[in-house]
Amino acid sequence: METLTLEPKQRTTPRRRPRPPTKRGRAARRNLSAYGFLCAALFCFAMFAWWPIIKEVLLSFQQTNLVDDPSWVGLDNFRTVVDDPAFGQAWRNTLVFTLLALLCGYVVPFAVAIVLNELRHARAYLRFVVYLPVMLPPIVAVLLFRWFYDPGPGLFNQALDFVGLPTLSWLDSTSTALISLVIVSTWMNLGAGVLIYLAALQNIPGDLYEAAELDGAGILKRIWHVTIPQTRLILLLMLMLQLVATMQVFIEPYMLTGGGPENATVTVVYLMYQYAFVYGGNYGAGSALGLMLMVVLLAVAAVQLRLTREEK
Repeated sequence: METLTLEPKQRTTPRRRPRPPTKRGRAARRNLSAYGFLCAALFCFAMFAWWPIIKEVLLSFQQTNLVDDPSWVGLDNFRTVVDDPAFGQAWRNTLVFTLLALLCGYVVPFAVAIVLNELRHARAYLRFVVYLPVMLPPIVAVLLFRWFYDPGPGLFNQALDFVGLPTLSWLDSTSTALISLVIVSTWMNLGAGVLIYLAALQNIPGDLYEAAELDGAGILKRIWHVTIPQTRLILLLMLMLQLVATMQVFIEPYMLTGGGPENATVTVVYLMYQYAFVYGGNYGAGSALGLMLMVVLLAVAAVQLRLTREEK
């Protein structure tokens, strides 16, 4: 009779369950992803924003054609720029353009935003119409206005002739060339300012307007005592952005007037372009002029930020 032998059961060690990540581990993993995105952003800023600024500062003290080895020349580039007869004219034109652009491009969008905010019908359609020029490439808008300013079949002179007024040499006269560029710049950037102002106006409590109306305040008093105080931070911010943008005007004089007539529309940035790409590739002088402009814009931004901080 056969005897059955039972083999001893093999011991099986139970699987260890993975420990759940601790709170510190989850935070480290989450921070690792955040640091990865941050490093990518910092790399893009370093390559396309900070390094060009550093390179401009270095080039302003060098003589180079970007092919041969640069040579240090100290302040010679700054002397070359300051001794240029077009230097003072470029700064005067830039300042005049900035003041005119502030009168038109800073006040007009705010007034248009107030009008659109008061409308009850077709508000969305009018917002689209106002913002439409911003969606056009700047070069397309400038070429469109070149046809408007044409002394022969141009739209503006045709309109003046239709109402019996004398036609103008918009881009060929020293008295009208700069204001013509201001009109183009205002039209191109109107929509963005209007939308920002509209967003600020819609955050104003309606109770303030009702209280002012009950006190007998007309529309002008309501704007002066309610609208402007409630949007002063946005107004200060837009003022800084307008100053920085208008002092760097380039496309309009480059495409419409070429700096003429008689240097009436030569701006600082356009003169930088001439040094770097027209006057034999004098990159050092162009960088020196750009460094001067950057210092001026930094001073303007510092004053504006100080005013904004005081308002807060």
